[in-house]
Amino acid sequence: MFRTARSSRTSLVVAAASLIAMTACKTETDESGGRPSEKTAQPVPVSTSSTTTDTRKPEPPKHELTTVVSDASFKDGEVAFRERRYAEATKVFTDYTASHQTSPYAQYMLGLSAWKSGDLVVAESALTESVKLDPTNVKAQLNLARVLLDAGRPKDAKKYVSKALVLDSSSSDGNRLMGRVHTALKENDEAIVSFRLALKSDPTDSWSMNNLALIMIQQGKYSDAIAPLARATTLTPGVAVFHNNLGIALEHVGQYTLASAEYQGALSADSTYTKALMSLARIKNLKDDPKASVLDLAKLGDEFDKDVRGGKVGVDLVKR
Repeated sequence: MFRTARSSRTSLVVAAASLIAMTACKTETDESGGRPSEKTAQPVPVSTSSTTTDTRKPEPPKHELTTVVSDASFKDGEVAFRERRYAEATKVFTDYTASHQTSPYAQYMLGLSAWKSGDLVVAESALTESVKLDPTNVKAQLNLARVLLDAGRPKDAKKYVSKALVLDSSSSDGNRLMGRVHTALKENDEAIVSFRLALKSDPTDSWSMNNLALIMIQQGKYSDAIAPLARATTLTPGVAVFHNNLGIALEHVGQYTLASAEYQGALSADSTYTKALMSLARIKNLKDDPKASVLDLAKLGDEFDKDVRGGKVGVDLVKR
């Protein structure tokens, strides 16, 4: 939903970014818009993770202005943003903030639009100003942190996520974002704690499940990674990266038939997903061990959900 509210307090809606792509031998991002380099496929891929956000469509906040916004230009900017004409929205809000410099919402919309149009410099400047004008706004803090992560500055991003979590320690978005920050800083144990806290607040947070599983894959805990990814693909079907990551975890434990199905699922969601194509080619002639039992992914996903709701999610998940 996209609108301007008129009352006394503020509440911003998260603007979120993009997907990860896992290389056949190395994954360089998880949810970010970064593009990993194409590398020669190895017999069995090893994944790593770093910075990112999720794929939820960015929306402007249900923010409240100290003055009534009646300017047609501002409304034009909102329409442009809603229609994803981000460069146009950036220009409109740039002009608007020139005469409304003390509006945290206007600065926020400028920052959000600039971020989505790829101008991280303007995005950082505007969101920093929005935070200064309203330091109690959790979503402004988090979106500024996302911009800084995209700029490759996780240490700077950590400062703003920390401030947001002081304001709202139970925020699933905040804890997930802190997990991303820790991952970018190669602080995997701390990242696991953050993703667990995000899942505690929101047991349906499929991106935290994906990011948690990426750490498990990176640490060679492929069996443990299967359950959270199975649950993520159930909760949020049609996300190519979830299926691809699950395929890699299954491939590592010798479940080639199931892995092939997940790679196909990734391609069904995104026919241009080259990493899935590479993985399918790699395992084309590999056969499952006839002595190994076939995993019940639905059951594993359900059991993971029970573990999440019971507070047992993390790197020490019992292998099923």
